[in-house]
Amino acid sequence: MTYSTNEMMTVAAARRLNNGSVCFVGIGLPSKAANLARLTSSPDVVLIYESGPIGAKPSVLPLSIGDGELAETADTVVPTGEIFRYWLQGGRIDVGFLGAAQVDRFGNINTTVVGDYHQPKVRLPGAGGAPEIAGSAKSVLIILKQSARSFVDKLDFITSVGHGEGGDSRKRLGLPGAGPVGIITDLCVMEPEEGTHEFVVTALHPGVTREQVVAATGWAIRFAEQVSTTAEPTEAELTALRDLEARTAAAHGQAPGEA
Repeated sequence: MTYSTNEMMTVAAARRLNNGSVCFVGIGLPSKAANLARLTSSPDVVLIYESGPIGAKPSVLPLSIGDGELAETADTVVPTGEIFRYWLQGGRIDVGFLGAAQVDRFGNINTTVVGDYHQPKVRLPGAGGAPEIAGSAKSVLIILKQSARSFVDKLDFITSVGHGEGGDSRKRLGLPGAGPVGIITDLCVMEPEEGTHEFVVTALHPGVTREQVVAATGWAIRFAEQVSTTAEPTEAELTALRDLEARTAAAHGQAPGEA
């Protein structure tokens, strides 16, 4: 089956979720990848959303954390304060799954503004629970499309801390957990280099060249000594993803492909 670069990105991200793990999910691309994992390789993954649903199993992708589909399909729903204090700050979240508008070489995220904070070119949706997820989850996965505008040498605003300034910066900040362990894009997979915690390319998606990745990155991106090629999506993965998108589009009155 033929597939798009966006489908490759979603499938590659879904494969990073281990079966049975507890995942705190962001809306948008993270939710799509997490729910694809639940429908394919990780049927026992426990999806938690900021509004309180635990063990959500939505048949369509939620429009927001307040989407009734999440509460209706969850094993239980608890107050938002319990989600953060007991589950997240209590060390019970295995993976935080986040999107971003901008990311830097150390996995720090901007979802606040593009440009000057007081006179921004673009005002973004904001932090939500992302800073707490990035700070307290045992590990963090980041998913976004890759371009020189989104992969920047210096963030316009640090909304959520990844590995800070690199090295032992995260430890010195007193943040628990491993921080970001993977950035999955429509071109490649990046992972933090041991010691420096700078993200380097560890896998290229099929047909993608190193030159494409370099051109789509705002810093001097480096490649691991051994760079693998991401396995192509299987027919089962693509079918599950496309069915999910089709159900979502029909439920939300969207055109096909907008889900």
